[in-house]
Amino acid sequence: MITEEKLQEELQVARRKAAKPMLWVSMISMVMFFAGLTSAYVISMRRDDWVSFELPQAFYVSTFLIVLSSLTLQLSQYFIKTNKRQLSLVLVALTFLLGVGFIWQQYVGFNQLKSIGLFFTGPESTVSTSFIIGITFLHVLHLLAGVIVLLVVIYNHFKYKYKSNDLLGFELGAIFWHFVDILWIYLFFFFSFIK
Repeated sequence: MITEEKLQEELQVARRKAAKPMLWVSMISMVMFFAGLTSAYVISMRRDDWVSFELPQAFYVSTFLIVLSSLTLQLSQYFIKTNKRQLSLVLVALTFLLGVGFIWQQYVGFNQLKSIGLFFTGPESTVSTSFIIGITFLHVLHLLAGVIVLLVVIYNHFKYKYKSNDLLGFELGAIFWHFVDILWIYLFFFFSFIK
């Protein structure tokens, strides 16, 4: 007969085995979503009313911030594996702040587009600006989810839920964060070179 404790232990093992594959499936669906949007962008470039323009300066700043945030999160994960908890916690908190900085710079970028007369909707909008602002905004929503994930990681870090040999929640958060980082880099270069 299986005891309640043994059953809970087996259930925990099954959850751990399913967590990463479930995350990968959701990320693949997000890749498909953004691939569809960028494909529609390419097809729409053939329109007569297509307008090309340079990306706002704030998008360059936000790209730097998000790349830096991936580095700080990777270092945080390294330090928690080597039992340097305080340093790890400082770095994951810095990652969170860099993520908030990224979102802020995206907002600044949207305003920079508006200041030169490029709008998402309305009579002054163009297909190209609608695509760029729409796709970028959808990425910001995904990154906002990543910021919430970082808050959970920080909370669990405070509660000592991560150990050098038990980092599943941290690893899942890091995988998602790196994913939204890579997704933005793809979008940034896509919009920079495909005009």
